[in-house]
Parts: sequence; C-alpha cells; structure tokens
Amino acid sequence: MNALHRSIARMRIATVAVAVLLLPTHAWAQMDPDMQMPMPMSKQKPAAAGKPAPAKQPTRGKAAEPAPRTGARADHAATGRAMDAMPPGAMPSMEHAAAQAEQGASPLPGGPREPIPAVTDADRAAAFPQVAMHAMHDDDIQSFVRFDRFEAWNANNGAGLEWEGSGWVGTDLDRLWIRSEGERSDGRLADADLEVLYGHSIAAWWDVLAGVRHDFKPGAAQDFATIGVAGVAPGKFDVKATAYIGTSGQVAARFEADYDLLLTNRLVLQPLVELNFHGREDARRGIGSGLGTVEAGLRLRYEITRRFAPYVGIVRERAYGGTAGFRRGADENVDDTRLVAGLRFWF
Repeated sequence: MNALHRSIARMRIATVAVAVLLLPTHAWAQMDPDMQMPMPMSKQKPAAAGKPAPAKQPTRGKAAEPAPRTGARADHAATGRAMDAMPPGAMPSMEHAAAQAEQGASPLPGGPREPIPAVTDADRAAAFPQVAMHAMHDDDIQSFVRFDRFEAWNANNGAGLEWEGSGWVGTDLDRLWIRSEGERSDGRLADADLEVLYGHSIAAWWDVLAGVRHDFKPGAAQDFATIGVAGVAPGKFDVKATAYIGTSGQVAARFEADYDLLLTNRLVLQPLVELNFHGREDARRGIGSGLGTVEAGLRLRYEITRRFAPYVGIVRERAYGGTAGFRRGADENVDDTRLVAGLRFWF
C-alpha cells in the first residue's frame, strides 16, 4: 500500500509540472493569435534550395484563422514581424533612420503605406515667411489741412467770425507748416496772423517748429521769429507752445491745449484753453506786459463724417493786466462771453 501511495503522489506532481510548463504558451497564443512561438533552431528544417516552403495547411477541427487586421494595429504587427525577420546586425541605427526619413525613405523594410515626402525649399519658406518691416519714417510726400475752428459768434457787443487752422506738407520727419488764426468783428478785420514754419519730428507725436510769423492786425503789420513745439501730451491732450521775438523788440508767447472727449462714437465734446503773454507794453496795439488774455471754450460737435463736423459751443475770454486797462480805455469789454456755431473739417 505504501508503494501504491508513493506512485500516485509522483503522478500528481508530474501532472502539475506539465500544466505549469504548458500554461505560458497557451496564454501567449490567446493574447495574439498572429504570433507563434519560435521553434528551436535545432528543430527547424532548412528549405530545399530553389523550392519554396510549402504553405501551412489548416488543421481539421480547429477554428479558422482570424480576419486580417487593419489600421495602426496591423501596421504595428507587420512592422514587428519584419523586424523579427531581420538578421542580427541588420537593425538600422538611429542616425541612419533619421537620414532615410529626411530623404523620404522608410527606415524599415517594406516602407510605410504612404512615404513621407522630402522637405523642400518651398516648405521651409512657407514655415518661415519673410516678415515685412513696419512702414514708418517713409519718404513719400504727404499733406494735411485742418480747420479746428471756422465759426460765427454772437456776444453782447455784436457778432463776428473767427477761424483757426493749420496744414502741413512733407514726410514723416520733415514738414512745412502753415498756421493762421484771426477774427473779424463789426464788418472789419480785427485780428489776423500767418505763420510759416519748418517742423522736424523729435519724438513720437512731437514736432519742433521754427520759422516766421506775420501779424496783419491789430495795428500796423509786424513780423516775429518763431520757435515752438506741437504734439500730443500724455492723456491725449493736443498741445501747442510757441515763443515769438518781434523785429521791434517785442517778445510774446502763446500756449494752447485741447482735448476730445467722446460722448458717443459721433458726438465729441472739446474743451479748449488758450493763454497769451507779452514781454512789454505796446499801446498802439492795446497790449500790456505780462499775461494778456485767457480764452476758455467748450464746443460740442457731431461728426457726420470724420472729415466734417458741425458744432455749437460757448467761449469766454478775459483780459488781464495792462491789456485789460487798454480795453477799458477803449470802452471794450474786459470779460466777454460768446455763443458760437461753426464747422470743423479737414482734408
């Protein structure tokens, strides 16, 4: 009995060992039916020279082979089989594979389904286009004319007309400027001047100006040498500051600033202030030394187009110092308030 029990125990151990050895092969076959266990080299029979290897016939009683795979999984499986079929040492290096890919060739036997085209000069030009330089400081001749004020006014002492405009022609850096402003009251020319200036750009939005000014009225005509700056200050304030030296020794200065406040896309409110200074008294023209006049206005315009805008507003002018004394002596108002209506246009 003891011998019989020992024989049964040995048979059980042998069965378990065989099952353990066969289990990995069965599991591998279940994971990928297309892959088969390689046969040991000693058991492989070389094919006869000149004769193709016989095709493997399906075994009776077994399930048919699965349908061929498609897509990326089929390509991966085919690539794996091709690499396994390559002899030792035939695996291409990384440098060789990269060179073949650059030339449009496949680094693997058989090649891809769609070969990668070689990179051409046109592809490189499309990937890295030439960037054009920003169009600034051009040498083309341009021109611009704008009348900020072309208006009729009505006050306690009568009515009149007033204008203020400027224009330039030239390049982005160098321009010839022409500026003029004046007033007509009671049917006669009360005040008028004309400036011809050379302007040079010294910074973004700023020009330095130098030239001559000719006064037609008031009084006898006179000329001034002119120097100043014009541009846009921080906060988008349009600023003009100009100094004058007259042929008769008179020195004067004018400062003007305005701002466009957009109430809507078309409705714009423009506050403006202008100050005039004189170095010495000139009784013939009714001018005193120091601060002569201060003018502050508020104009509301509607831009029918950006180039053409009618407006209405109110303007107050006050004289100071010796200028106020001369006006009192001539029975003129020292403090004057006007209602204005006019056009602002440019071209």
